[in-house]
Amino acid sequence: MTHKKRKDVKDRLSRIEGHIAGIQRMIDEDRECSELLTQIAAVRAALDTVGKILLEDHLESCMVEAVKSGNYEEFLEDLKKALSRFL
Repeated sequence: MTHKKRKDVKDRLSRIEGHIAGIQRMIDEDRECSELLTQIAAVRAALDTVGKILLEDHLESCMVEAVKSGNYEEFLEDLKKALSRFL
């Protein structure tokens, strides 16, 4: 299955990785807790965005393929499990 948004996801994850490194530096620099919490909230929001992009891509590619192949019931069960973990 080809995922159309793979590059976007990888790019966003790379930025998140850099953001995490920045938080680690902030800890080494004894920055204020409120600043750290703000940056952690930004990382969480960024990860949520990546999850939404993956979900959208999954629905646009995998769901369409599952419906075409008649394998949508198994797909829906997998999707429900994934959503319960994500949400």
